[in-house]
Amino acid sequence: MMKILVVGCGNMGSYHARAYHRMPELEIVGLVSRGTSAQKLSEELGGYPTFSDYDQALAATQPDAVSINTYPDTHYAYIRAALEAGAHVFTEKPLATTVEEANHLKQMAQTKGLKLVVGYILRVHPAWQRFIQEARQLGRPLVMRMNLNQQSHGASWRTHQQLMQSMSPMVDCGVHYVDIMCQMTQSPPVAVSAIGARLSDELPEGMYNYSQLQVRFADGSVGWYEAGWGPMMSETAYFIKDVIGPKGSVSIVNRQTEKSGSSDDVDGHVGTNSLLIHRAATDVQGAFLEPDRWVDTTDEPDHQGLCDLEQAYFLRSIQEDLDLEDHLKDAVDSLRIVLAADESVKSGRTITL
Repeated sequence: MMKILVVGCGNMGSYHARAYHRMPELEIVGLVSRGTSAQKLSEELGGYPTFSDYDQALAATQPDAVSINTYPDTHYAYIRAALEAGAHVFTEKPLATTVEEANHLKQMAQTKGLKLVVGYILRVHPAWQRFIQEARQLGRPLVMRMNLNQQSHGASWRTHQQLMQSMSPMVDCGVHYVDIMCQMTQSPPVAVSAIGARLSDELPEGMYNYSQLQVRFADGSVGWYEAGWGPMMSETAYFIKDVIGPKGSVSIVNRQTEKSGSSDDVDGHVGTNSLLIHRAATDVQGAFLEPDRWVDTTDEPDHQGLCDLEQAYFLRSIQEDLDLEDHLKDAVDSLRIVLAADESVKSGRTITL
């Protein structure tokens, strides 16, 4: 049985810990948090050892694997310490806060022969995998339009404020959707431009809580992504996932007539409900040859189910010695793009990649 240490027991850490708790191949040897979340989660799961100090927990438990679900500015140091201790690592995104740090962790894991898996949850989502497959059939170039705005307030706004101590919404969330764009185009990104706005005096100096980026790819494809956090955000058109190509379009659309949840609902961030597929081909009279087609995806996994799939992949990567070269390269590349967008916001320049 493989011993795993869970570091960070808040939102994502609790989901991943529940997944480990149900996996017979894994034994949770410790839960780590700076506050009370580790104790609360331990009580929920039947009683696991808890720690408030990561280094002490690592030394005391000597785990085979470490699950890191803390704020992004801790990722580099925590991942490095786990790898130095000879442990495989699952980490929530992003891998690090700089490209240089991300590359160093990638090289370190490969040199030591350890697995390092980054939590790109949409990569294990069956409906999002179908979304990518359908986009690849639309020809080139692609036009990709995506956003995720969150009208956060109360505890969730405080969490967002804590995240913005080290990075903007565009960087924190953008890595997911830029990664999706890269999978759709399968073409190198060449340039990024972005704009941002600071909509709250509660933010650290120089930080912005609304932004949008535009990325150009070598094949002529273009992508747009928008992200905003805070109590001032609109809930109008907060979730757009739309791809257009010469042969038509594919979109994620919620066909339910009543509102399925707020923009701050974590399950809504990964849900699809339906895909709408449109083909552009017409006959000699100009009529479409195919009617638009709906693909129902309401049987998709919920957020806990997706975390279960992520951890099954992490375990398989260790047991079957999977080659994670492409996985880590993609994690670094998506980080490179959103950090370039952050630089563009601050400098007012287009950044060449």
